[in-house]
Amino acid sequence: MKKKKRLSMFDACIYAIMIVILVMVLYPLYFTVIASFSNARAVASGQVVWKPVGFTLEAYKHVFTYKAIWKGYGNSLFYMIVGTLFNLALTIPAAYGMSKKFLPGRGAIMTVFLITMYFGGGMIPTYLLVKNLGLLNTRMTLVILSGLSIYNMIVTRVYFSTSIPGTLYEAAEIDGASEMKKFVSIALPLAKPIIAVMALYYGVSRWNSYYTALIYTSRSDLEPLQVVLRKVLLLGQSVLNDELWDSNLEMEEILARIEKMYMAYTLKYAVVFVASAPLLIAYPFVQKYFVKGVMIGALKE
Repeated sequence: MKKKKRLSMFDACIYAIMIVILVMVLYPLYFTVIASFSNARAVASGQVVWKPVGFTLEAYKHVFTYKAIWKGYGNSLFYMIVGTLFNLALTIPAAYGMSKKFLPGRGAIMTVFLITMYFGGGMIPTYLLVKNLGLLNTRMTLVILSGLSIYNMIVTRVYFSTSIPGTLYEAAEIDGASEMKKFVSIALPLAKPIIAVMALYYGVSRWNSYYTALIYTSRSDLEPLQVVLRKVLLLGQSVLNDELWDSNLEMEEILARIEKMYMAYTLKYAVVFVASAPLLIAYPFVQKYFVKGVMIGALKE
């Protein structure tokens, strides 16, 4: 009874800690939603805590009429979809090949992969290489760069090595199947969990990427949503310069700038929510594969 009581107390503490962590994780998202529907001045003054104050759709009206946001939205979708497919096209075959123990030079190839995982040329040499290849200010630059994650390739390789019985390949080989046939007909259908997980990993990385676009693109029509979002976040600060209090400005213009500053508070929350929506919608569809794809192959009996 004492042991059971101690276990109950331990479980209660674990549940309490998990609830606190859950609140800490969910509250920022919840606050983003309620702030986007609240009055701009209420958000700026800190009145919005648990529920919307002065419910309004003004921020979303600005979002839906701001053409740069939708242009960035379309660019981010393109970079995420095409980039993720490109990532998978490199990761899955490489992992499958590295899972074969009979591959000639397997150890040397894996060593080269690991070296690139820990060492890189740096930003300036990479920029000069991209420039010399004529890839600056092109869509394909943001697709090609970061094409292969060595860590993700290793995780996928472990899946192929431990989760698909070798007897299946042997049976297919007896029937005359080539290595490509075994890859397409056996490995890929049985690798749906890990493919879904890798697609999620790469998709989230592609969607949230903005640093690459800042460095390698200077055209506004190629900017992903995250770069546009960065500009929106800086919008509120831009009106706090000395020009706001320029004596040459009319009072109406000063008031308009102040109102613009307040609107920036709610506008950034609305854009953040709109930018997060695709991943929030997609995650439930791959969640069933997530745990399975990560945990299968982690332990061997």
